[in-house]
Amino acid sequence: MTKQTITIIDDEVTIREVVRRYLELDGFTVAEAETGQQALALLRQTRADLVILDIMLPGIDGFAIARKLRHAPEYSGQYADTPIIMLTSRGDETDRLAGFEIGVDDYVVKPFSPRELVARVRAVLRRAGAKEEAAEKPIVYRHLQIDPLQRSLMLNGQSITLTAREFDLIWLLARHPRQVFTREQLLNQVWGYEFYGDESTVTVHIRRLREKIETDPANPTFIQTVWGVGYKFEAEA
Repeated sequence: MTKQTITIIDDEVTIREVVRRYLELDGFTVAEAETGQQALALLRQTRADLVILDIMLPGIDGFAIARKLRHAPEYSGQYADTPIIMLTSRGDETDRLAGFEIGVDDYVVKPFSPRELVARVRAVLRRAGAKEEAAEKPIVYRHLQIDPLQRSLMLNGQSITLTAREFDLIWLLARHPRQVFTREQLLNQVWGYEFYGDESTVTVHIRRLREKIETDPANPTFIQTVWGVGYKFEAEA
């Protein structure tokens, strides 16, 4: 079985060495970069299955790198849905929400336990892989098609790029049409019980999904808000 490659981008050599050691002990191949410029060059040359990305980097910061991976043509073909875990010394909610708007999958606040970080890596990769979904058939609702095997979403015949977490969220909702999920339920089922974010994380991802699949995101037809409770997927027009 081919080892998965984790790319660590952090300007603190001690953090890189410790994280590398723990990841390699857990069976991963590890690549490293110290600056934003080094990271972008490395990621063009070497495919990563997951990126661990520090926010505060010399030159190009972590947010700018995440944006390039998700949206820049030279990267998005490979990294549009590659899981990204942000490392930050700031526990500010604004940072977390900014990252989730870009498409970051998880946050770990410094100082952190290396064992916890490896557990987060495993959990995020497990969700991104979604092996249990491979046997399920595509779901088609009107002009929307969701394929769990390819982890793809087609809207009016056009492919829509989703992050791993966005796909997990729409897949959960679409598999249970008209079932109302609270934000807490979505957080637990999509992000997992080990995730330390808050319910605003769900709100951000719902907004991003609506912007991608709804004709009028302000008046959604697919992902509807049930006021005071949460969200549901409406299968019928």
